[in-house]
Order: sequence, then structure tokens, then C-alpha cells
Amino acid sequence: MTEVISLMDIDDDDDNNKLNNNSNSNSNNKGKNVVVPGEPKATPWVEKYRPQSLADVAAHRDIVDTIDRLTSENRLPHLLLYGPPGTGKTSTILAVARKLYGAQYHNMILELNASDDRGIDVVRQQIQDFASTQSFSFGAKASVKLILLDEADAMTKDAQFALRRVIEKYTRNTRFALICNHVNKIIPALQSRCTRFRFAPLDSFHVTERLKHVIEAEKLDVPETGLAALVRLSNGDMRKALNILQSTHMASQQITEEAVYLCTGNPLPKDIEQISYWLLNESFTESFKRISEMKTRKGLALVDIVREVTMFVFKIKMPSDIRVQLINDMADIEYRLSLACNDRLQLGSLIASFTRARSALVAAAN
Repeated sequence: MTEVISLMDIDDDDDNNKLNNNSNSNSNNKGKNVVVPGEPKATPWVEKYRPQSLADVAAHRDIVDTIDRLTSENRLPHLLLYGPPGTGKTSTILAVARKLYGAQYHNMILELNASDDRGIDVVRQQIQDFASTQSFSFGAKASVKLILLDEADAMTKDAQFALRRVIEKYTRNTRFALICNHVNKIIPALQSRCTRFRFAPLDSFHVTERLKHVIEAEKLDVPETGLAALVRLSNGDMRKALNILQSTHMASQQITEEAVYLCTGNPLPKDIEQISYWLLNESFTESFKRISEMKTRKGLALVDIVREVTMFVFKIKMPSDIRVQLINDMADIEYRLSLACNDRLQLGSLIASFTRARSALVAAAN
């Protein structure tokens, strides 16, 4: 009778051979590429603390509860989740897949993201092959397979048109979940075949609560000012907040407000206040000199300064017509900076805009 060798047995043998080979070659390596047994592998906190179930998703409870109910009733439609990055779109779908398939999760889902080639050939071959094969029923709710197309707005138009027909053809045994940041880049024919859910940026409460959970789990030293800086710089992006938290922790033992801003390269609030004071009170020559010196000394990007000064302009009191013109001028400057225009020239344009606004304020006061 032929001996049956399981896949686990094969993996164990390979692992043992690798360990033996490593031990035999230690004398030749002389300390190079030595792996310490039992040393935990460094995992990005974005993945380490990714929600594992729908109950763990931080926000958008109305959307999550709706999808949860549809999943429980075995009435899951094709989904189109769109919104800014870091708002829980991918985490929600992965949690749905874990709920549907349990331990067979990896066998019943095909996940493609922006790093994969997703032209028309992939739709016709890889996606169609996966959708056309009969799924095994591992449970009462696992009768359909799931194809997850992350960042679907990066797909070519031809691929989207081809996908339209694939969705229609294999609806009986396959569900498609499309995730994108810009829904206007998805052709209307695909949008009409999916139930759409918009994931808005997370509010500061949910970001703060999730960060506190990670801070407690990792035993970090984060004062209130540091936590507020993390929430402010994240702009409702949970992924960005966790990445900033982890990178700041690697650079500094205590995650203070200054440490957060230095790690990300963003200008400190006190620096923005100082720059705004120069723009509103100093002459053109003096403002240009001082802002240029601060940019060089602290390594600040002009586009970050423009964005932060714009938020400062919204807070100070001034006539609405002057504010509108100033905001419009700074929007033009930011656009030109995105096209790699000269920094010094755009800094001059920024100071000139504030000089005109200051003259208008004096005229309005008189």
C-alpha cells in the first residue's frame, strides 16, 4: 500500500532541511544572514491591527451593519466601495470574506490590487478562470466565491468593459467587490451592476479611539498633544495615522507633538503662525528672506506651508471678498507647485497675494 504524505509533512521536511543546511553553513557565513530563533517578525501596525471582523471596523456602522445583514441573509450583491484611502473599505470586505468562508478564506477569494497587471488579458484569463470554476460549499453561507478588485479605478477602460460581461455571466456563483478612491473613473455600466457605498473620511473621535487602542497595546508614551497631532495630520485616514505613529515611535521614545511633525516633515503650528505673521505684517523683502531661511533650516516644503497657511486664513477675521481672493490665489499657487514650478517664484507669488490682501484690509478699515 502506497504511503500517503500530507502537505504538512512535506512542509515540515523542507523546514527541517533548511534548518540543517543553515546549521551546517554557519561556519561559512561567519555571522551573515543569521536568523535568531523565536525572534518576532516586525509587522506593520496597519496589518497587525487590521480589523478581523465586521464588529471591529472602527466607523461607518450604518454601512457595515447593512453589509453584515446582507451577508447573514445570504443576499450579498456585487459591491462598489469608494472613498478616500484609509477609511476601511478593504478591511470591511476582508472581514466579510472571513465571515463567509472562515478557514477556507484564501481558497474562496481572488484578490487583485494596483500592483497586479489588470488589463483586458487578466479579466479574460485570470478573473474569468476563477469565476468559471465551481466553488466547493464549505458551509451554508459559502456557496459563492468572492473576487476583490482593490483600486479598481486604475483598471483600463477596455478591462472594465470586459469585466462588465464577466459579472453578468458568473453572477450565479461569484460576487464581485470593487474598491476605488474615485468613483468617476469607474464606467457607468459597472456602477449600475453594483450596490454602491461611500466611505467618508473617519472623524477624529474614531481615529482617536483606535489610536488609543494601539498605544495601549504597544505600551507607548504618547502625551495628549502628540495624540492630537497624529489625529490632525491623518485627516481622517486611519492607515496614515498608524503609519505616522509607528514611524515616530521608531525615531523617538516619547511621541510628542514636535516629534510627530519632525518625523512627517510637516511644519509645526507655531511655525505656521510665525509665517502667517510675517505675511500679514512684514514687507515683501523681509517676508521673503525670513520664510526662505525657515524653509531651508527646517527642510519644509512650500506646498505644505501653503496648505497650512490656507487653513490659518480660514480662522482669522477678514472681509469675505478679501478672504475669497486670497484663497483663490493660494489655490493657484498650490496647483502650479503640483506642476513642479519654481519654488522661489511661487513663494514670491504667495507673499504678493498677502501684500495685496493687506492693502485691501487697510483700505476697508479706512
